[in-house]
Amino acid sequence: MMKSLVIDDDFGSRMLLQRFLMEYGPVDAAPNGTEGLRLFRAAPEGEPYNLICLDIMLPDISGQTVLKEIRATESARGGTRETGARIFMTTALQDKENVLEARPMCDAYLAKPFTRATLVTYLRKHGLIP
Repeated sequence: MMKSLVIDDDFGSRMLLQRFLMEYGPVDAAPNGTEGLRLFRAAPEGEPYNLICLDIMLPDISGQTVLKEIRATESARGGTRETGARIFMTTALQDKENVLEARPMCDAYLAKPFTRATLVTYLRKHGLIP
């Protein structure tokens, strides 16, 4: 079972990802970075998120900042990049600079709109589903 967190300010994108991911396990969702970080940090010990789908463009704090905070929290808890959550950055932007900045800390980059098949391919590639 895969536990997922979707952080996206676009209601339609958030709902679509939730529907896709519910098939594989529980899904929490947040409309902004502040709420996303709160949910991430509140996950019970021993029950971390396996996947985080994180929009780069958020209304309160940037997805880049959220990404850095998540990785810093994992590190402070004794985790490593390899043992932490798989993070898929999502965005409607075709912004190469944002992709390059996020790349060292995230596992995949999905340009919106993406299909369920593309998401499933990435889930398999990163060992989240068989």
